[in-house]
Amino acid sequence: MNNIKHIYLKELKSYFNGPMAYIFLVIFSLVNGYFFSNTFFIFGQSDMRALFQIVPLVYLFFIPAITMGIISKEKNIGTMEVMCTLPIKDHELVIGKYLSILSLLFVGLLLTLIMLFNLIAVGTNIDYGAIFTGYLGLFLAGSVYASMGIFASSLTDNQVVGFIIAIFFVLIFFLIDKMLIFMPNAIAGTIQYLSIDYHLSNISRGVIDSRNLIYFFSMIGLFLLLTIESLSSRKWN
Repeated sequence: MNNIKHIYLKELKSYFNGPMAYIFLVIFSLVNGYFFSNTFFIFGQSDMRALFQIVPLVYLFFIPAITMGIISKEKNIGTMEVMCTLPIKDHELVIGKYLSILSLLFVGLLLTLIMLFNLIAVGTNIDYGAIFTGYLGLFLAGSVYASMGIFASSLTDNQVVGFIIAIFFVLIFFLIDKMLIFMPNAIAGTIQYLSIDYHLSNISRGVIDSRNLIYFFSMIGLFLLLTIESLSSRKWN
């Protein structure tokens, strides 16, 4: 547990000691704020649905960007070999780094609460329950994408390649339910269940179904396990 905490704090400090975290948070907030402002001022829609629709699209590029070097950078500069000599287990390394990504993601979502405060200020009718489930869905979806990103980063020592692989993974699971019309009816239900957007839309409607939660946690566990196995395999190369 101490190793996980140490790795987590080290990664988090590295984010905020450099420009990466600030660039991510500023651009993430500006992009989401721009589209929210369009619906609020131009189209006159005073709710959070616009934000909940745009954030998953922003995730497709921003999360691969913040995860692409989380492990590949260690391989590239040679610190991964040093870590092999330390009493740190692979799962501790992966969990510590993964939690640091989730913390950055959480701060990014926290900054979008400015839009909620704007709605409260103008006195619109707000469904706080739907907002809570919407944010929960965004965090869970981001957590799945982050697990895919850290797995992609573990497959290479090149950050750009890690970025491309991560985008490939997240696009597949984001777009898979958009291709149901090309799928046989026998497997359409299974394909739909694999889609992140399908489960996110369910939660965003205000319904927290155990099947959706099981999906998110299973996907996170799967990709973290694949990351651990990827790191373990390096010992035999």
